[in-house]
Amino acid sequence: MANQASAPDTPAPRPAARGRILLVSPCRNEQDYMRRTLDAVLGQTCPPTTWVIVDDGSTDATPAILAEYAARHACLRIVRREDRGKRSVGPGVIEAFYAGLDSVDLADYEYVCKLDLDLDLPRDYFEQLLARMQAESRLGSCSGKPFYRDASGREIAEFCDSEIVVGMTKFYRVACFQEIGGFVRQVMWDGIDSHRCRLLGWTARSYDDPSLRFEHLRPMGSSDANVLRGRARHGMGQYFMGTAPSYMLASALRRLTQAPYVVGAATMLWHYLRAWWRGEPRYDDLEFRRFLRSYQRRALVFGKRRTIAAIEQATAARWRARHPEP
Repeated sequence: MANQASAPDTPAPRPAARGRILLVSPCRNEQDYMRRTLDAVLGQTCPPTTWVIVDDGSTDATPAILAEYAARHACLRIVRREDRGKRSVGPGVIEAFYAGLDSVDLADYEYVCKLDLDLDLPRDYFEQLLARMQAESRLGSCSGKPFYRDASGREIAEFCDSEIVVGMTKFYRVACFQEIGGFVRQVMWDGIDSHRCRLLGWTARSYDDPSLRFEHLRPMGSSDANVLRGRARHGMGQYFMGTAPSYMLASALRRLTQAPYVVGAATMLWHYLRAWWRGEPRYDDLEFRRFLRSYQRRALVFGKRRTIAAIEQATAARWRARHPEP
C-alpha cells in the first residue's frame, strides 16, 4: 500500500506577550471621546495592570463618566486636580501625567504608557507592542501610527515620522523611561524623549503597520483652540528643543503638503524664528542639542532611515555596557 503523505508539522502557537503595564492618562473635558477610549483599552487582549486617569480640572461630564467606569473596573484609579481655568497642553499635560505617576510605585511595573483619552485602539494594540519589545531588547519605546477621519468619514493619516514615538500613546519599557529621566516638563517633550532614547543607545520608533494603526478622534494639534495654534506651538517647541535652522526650514517646506498647507507651514516657521529673535530659553542639555543637530545634518544629506540606522549601530556598545546579556 502506498505510503500516505504525512501532514506538515503545524507550528505551536506563540504564547501571547504579557507584562505588567501601567497606563497614565491626563485628561480634561473629554466627554465627547473618552468612552471609546475607555472601552477600547478595557477590552484589550493584554489589558493594563493599573490605569491611572488624571482629571485635570474638567468642567463637563468627564468626572461622572470616570466614576461610572471606575465603579466597574478595579484597575482604574482616578486622580482629580483643581480646575486651572483652561486646557494646558505641552508642559501642563506632563504636570498632570506626573500627578498620576506619583500616585503609584513605578517599580511595580515593567511598562509605562502615557495615553490620551481621545483614541480608538485595535483590540490587540498593547499585546503587539509588548511582543515587539520582548523580541528586541534595545527597543525602549514604541507606538503605532494615528489617523483621523475628515467630515466625509475618509481616513487621513496623521503626520508622524517613524523615528518619533507619537505623543498620544507613549509606550515605554520602564527601565528606558527611567534612564532618559522621564519626560521634560516643557513643550516638545514628545520629541525630546525619543532622541534621548537614541542618545543612550536605546531604540525608539512608531510602526507604519496596518495592524497597529489607531484612530485619533480629533486631528493632532487641535485640542488647544485649533490646528494653527498647534503649528505655532510646534515651531516654538522646535526652537526650544535645539533644532537647527536649516532643518527647521526643510521641515516647514515638508508641511506644505498638509492642511492648512501654506498658512500652517508659515505659522510654524514664524514662531520658530520669533523665538530665535527673542533669544528665548532652550533645552539646557548641551550634549543632547549637539546630538540632535548632528542627527539633523546627516538626515538632510542621507535621509532619516539611513541616519537612524547608523546612529543605532554607533550607540549599540553604549547600550550593551549598561545592559549586559544575562
